[in-house]
Amino acid sequence: MTTELGPPDTGLTGTLDDRSAAGIAAAVSRRIRSGALAPGTRLPTVRELARELKVSPATVNQAWRALAATGAIVARGRAGTFVGTAAQAAPVAGRYQRLHSQSDNTFRIDLSRGTPDPALLPDLTAALRVLAREDAIDDLSATYLGEAVLPDLETTVRADWPLRPERFTVVDGALDAVDRLLNAHIRLGDAVLVENPCFPPFLDLLSRIGARAVPVGMDESGLLPEQVADALTRYGPAALLLQPRAQNPTGASMTARRVRELTDALAGAPILIIEDDHSDGIAHTPVRSLGSRLPTRTVHIRSYSKSHGADLRLAVVGGPAAYLDPVIERRMLGPGWSSRLLQRVLLHMLADDTARATVADARTTYRVRATALRKALSRLGIHVSPGDGINLWFPVADENAAMISLAAAGIKAAPGGPFEVTDHHTDHLRLTVAALRDSEIAEVANRLATAAAALPTYRRIRRA
Repeated sequence: MTTELGPPDTGLTGTLDDRSAAGIAAAVSRRIRSGALAPGTRLPTVRELARELKVSPATVNQAWRALAATGAIVARGRAGTFVGTAAQAAPVAGRYQRLHSQSDNTFRIDLSRGTPDPALLPDLTAALRVLAREDAIDDLSATYLGEAVLPDLETTVRADWPLRPERFTVVDGALDAVDRLLNAHIRLGDAVLVENPCFPPFLDLLSRIGARAVPVGMDESGLLPEQVADALTRYGPAALLLQPRAQNPTGASMTARRVRELTDALAGAPILIIEDDHSDGIAHTPVRSLGSRLPTRTVHIRSYSKSHGADLRLAVVGGPAAYLDPVIERRMLGPGWSSRLLQRVLLHMLADDTARATVADARTTYRVRATALRKALSRLGIHVSPGDGINLWFPVADENAAMISLAAAGIKAAPGGPFEVTDHHTDHLRLTVAALRDSEIAEVANRLATAAAALPTYRRIRRA
């Protein structure tokens, strides 16, 4: 049962001296702790409270987000925003954190990481040595001026960008890009369409800002158009967040036909589309973007972590000025720009024949390893859907029992639960085959076959 608190009587107007976002958040927090706002109390909307306090909606939204991040208030989509319960206010480990809860050194084979094989990455030190000889390091190390994106890097990435963007910027990885876009454009209580299963950090980011993740089913070609159309009608979402190829965890990639179907479904919906192309360089599927048909709504992110090295911390972002200018302007008040020195390292590797050959060899090796494991499993009667990239979405009878079975054999896998948007899901494991050796494939396939059939055991209670 909930208690409705509607405008104009919120209990804040006469007592609130500090009407900044921090002041509003602190005042609401005090009223919750004192019991003046009981758990389950329905709070006014952002616009209602903004009118009552004579402040901008952006100020109230910032306060509401801060309260939501602590669990003090909870957004329930169109139903409204409510005071949270004690259980909701307690800190909860994020999905991404739960994926890495076990110590890696206890396993002899690790299929859980979701990262590339370090042995297959280009040599960063070689690029640094070349730049040092060109005096490029001295030119870049002492300036606060200049464009955030190196002009030569922008020219290089524009050559094969899947849409014509008004703006380009460089940020510190794909998740940094997604985080900044969500914070700039998504409000507390907004619905955001996501793939199901979904990359766990996306769900954590949405949870932290009080947005609602709306799951959309997938097949081997990506999001299902009929489910997208249904979700648009039912939830009126503010954004769609997807991975266009080598989707993590399923490996699904959009086909040209699926792009047409999805853009037809989205044609009348004025929503932000965020595409995270996290496997550029190591994916065999050609890049396809909804922005090819919906360029005024689509922001495309290209990460180089899996192809050139996670420690570069670089991703290029291109899309409409209306979506990217707020991100660029806000970033200038913080880190300002991503290291131009690292941008120069990336630019060198994108053009260097040796580095390009290394990335191409890695792409081939990853496909060979994934194909070999799929074939070995097929011979054991287990079908795993084909996909691109370094991950396999592996069906099991019981997720926990499968994890225990593999752990007993010294093999670590990622549980599928954190990837699922809802609690009602089929049991899977996410397997990363990037570093799987030829000599390990037969044994791993056999162990996986055993784990796939494992069922939980329960202690039988004797009756007196």
